[in-house]
Amino acid sequence: MGNFKRMEVPAKTILLKENEVSHHAYFVEKGIVRAWYNNDGKDVTFQFFMENTLFSSLESFKKGLPSMMSFETIEHCVLWQVDKETVDRILEKVYENSEFRKSLMDAVFERTFDYMKHFLSFIKDTPQQRYQDLCKEHSEIIKRVPQHYIASYLGITKVHLSRIKTKILKEN
Repeated sequence: MGNFKRMEVPAKTILLKENEVSHHAYFVEKGIVRAWYNNDGKDVTFQFFMENTLFSSLESFKKGLPSMMSFETIEHCVLWQVDKETVDRILEKVYENSEFRKSLMDAVFERTFDYMKHFLSFIKDTPQQRYQDLCKEHSEIIKRVPQHYIASYLGITKVHLSRIKTKILKEN
């Protein structure tokens, strides 16, 4: 990964703060990073990035706008950091390589699809359904992410999450 800088980052490290401009993108080799924003003094987690995932504050990184979110490591992470100039050079080459272009577009589509599913789940699903879907689709998150971040991601309190888990155990 020639133009990428390898970083070992401890848990609870802020990689980008909300309202800062993003100058880097990251690839997660090991660990978990969460994306969150501040809503009247409360952290609201809305996405997790695990191994083999590329992430950045896309609107900030691409357009130089203040980021709408913060990124923080949840576990000790091994990340590969790349700057915007390098990404721009890589993207120029992407247009010439259809296979690489397809894989990049697939990655962008997957992230967009994750956002859409998460957003729609708040409209159509109960918190219990959201939790059960998370268990089915992303069991690694349930195993590795602290409960207060999971509760935030689901849009509920830690107490409500505990009640949901107890109810599911009783039903099974």
